[in-house]
Formats: sequence, structure tokens, C-alpha cells
Amino acid sequence: MNLSDEADGARSASGAAAFPMDTSNARHPARAFLKRLLRSRSGRFGLFLVLALVLLALFAPLLVPFSPLEMNRGDEFEPPSARYIFGTDQFGRDIFSRVLHGGRISLLVGFGSIGVAGMIGVGSGLLAGYMLGLVDSLVMRLWDVLLAFPNIFLGIAVVAVLGPGPLVSALAIAVMNMPHFSRIARAAVIAEKQQEYVEAARALGASNRRIVIRSILPNTVPPLLAQIATAIPRAILLEASLSFLGLGTQPPRPSWGNMLEDSREFLTRAPWYGLFPGLALFLLVLGLIFLADAIRDLLDPTRQNID
Repeated sequence: MNLSDEADGARSASGAAAFPMDTSNARHPARAFLKRLLRSRSGRFGLFLVLALVLLALFAPLLVPFSPLEMNRGDEFEPPSARYIFGTDQFGRDIFSRVLHGGRISLLVGFGSIGVAGMIGVGSGLLAGYMLGLVDSLVMRLWDVLLAFPNIFLGIAVVAVLGPGPLVSALAIAVMNMPHFSRIARAAVIAEKQQEYVEAARALGASNRRIVIRSILPNTVPPLLAQIATAIPRAILLEASLSFLGLGTQPPRPSWGNMLEDSREFLTRAPWYGLFPGLALFLLVLGLIFLADAIRDLLDPTRQNID
């Protein structure tokens, strides 16, 4: 150890003795962030709604009294009762069972599509923002082409080419969201690459890949996390819209979107038919919006006064 290392070690030791610090938050940033989120009223409320609906969908096979595809002749359009909690549809199928099973598809498409969009969009944004020049121009012009189309039209185009279904809907929604993640990551990288710690990493001989992944990427997480929290509700609504148009999940498999579409003809005869899938979709989007607001407030240094 040379003299400068000994001096640095002495300064660190004296500083630690004079100002003892709690390193638990530094060692477990995810746990510290969750604690802060749970201290927020909107964060608790949003997290409760989302987790409740996710758990109901996850354990749907254990909770439902009937198969979501089972048709009970003679029980068509039964109102909510002890036997049929949410009533039945035009084929005598239990709406409660279909809402819980439909939530599995809606949640899978919503969360899965944003996961794919985040990986591809963030990767391209990191590459464009760090390399700039020709690479940046090519990547950004590609996303500009996609952004020129309204989301629903772009989704219809993808489904028209590949055919309807939940996986195709997820792919279409992922394609719609990739440009947004890419632009956010690119802007964050351009801001961060001018910082001194990046110059220091270059001076030490770190490769571009190591600099981007180990140094720059962690500092782009806050805006990306806020984008994820706001993109998931939009993805679920887009899946419901595609299913409503008959381009998403195909009957008889239930999703909240196609249940709403099927209920249109029977709103006066069986108002409960569209009420419960619509209510489930409303509660999920509401919970995600509250959760997104709480995350945004926690990550925004100018808005730290959380109740």
C-alpha cells in the first residue's frame, strides 16, 4: 500500500468515527425504497389494489366456483346471487369466474408487453445516447416512424399482419411503447455521460460496455421506473381496446376487454354483465395510477413532501 492509499484509509476511518452512518439503506436500496413507498398514502393504496388484483388473478383456479368456459343451460342472464356472485352471461357462464381468469390475460399482456418494451427500448436508448452520431440518428428515426402512428392504429396494423390473440396483442403494445423508453434512456445517458465519474472510468481504461452498464445505467433507473409505472395502465387499457375491437383475446377465452365488448348488446337486460369486468379494469388502472404518482414523487427531488 502506498502513502496516498494509507492517507485515504486514515481519512475514511476518521470520518467514519466522527460521523457514524447507517449503511443499511446503501446496502439494500430496494428495501429502503419500498419502506419509503409504504409511508406514502397513495403508494400504500395503489400497492394494495394492484397486489389484491394480481393475487386474485394468480389464484383464480382455486377461488372460482366454475370453469370460465362452462355453460349452464337454463341459467342465462342470472342476476348476482349466492350461487353466481357476479351473475351469468348469455351462455350461463359464471361472470365471477370469467373476470378472475380474464384478469390473468389482461395482467400478463400488460406487464409482459411493458417488460419487453423496456428491455428493447432502454437498450436502444443507451446505445444511441452513448454512441451518438450515425447510430443515434438511425435509432431515433426508426422510433420517429413508429411515433408517427396513433397507438391504436399501430396495434391494429400489427394484429392485422400477425393475427389476433393475446401474445400478438402483447407484441403490438410492446412495439408501441419502445420509442418512449428509448427516448427517456437516451436523454438520461446524454446527461450522465458528461459527468466526471464517466470521465474517470474512461481514464481507468473501462470499456464502453462496462461504463454504460455499470456506471450510467443505474443512474437512469429513476425516470425509467416512473415511465414503467405509468406505461402499464396504458398497456392494459390498450389490450382491453384491442380485445374490445375483436383483435385481442378471442372468445371463448375471457379477458376484460372482450367481456366488455360482449356485454354491449345486453346492457339493458343484464347491466351486471359489463359492470364487473369494467370495475376490475377501473380498480387496476386506479391502483397503478396511484402507485405511479407515489413513485414519481419519491424519485423527484423537488417533491419530497409525501404524506
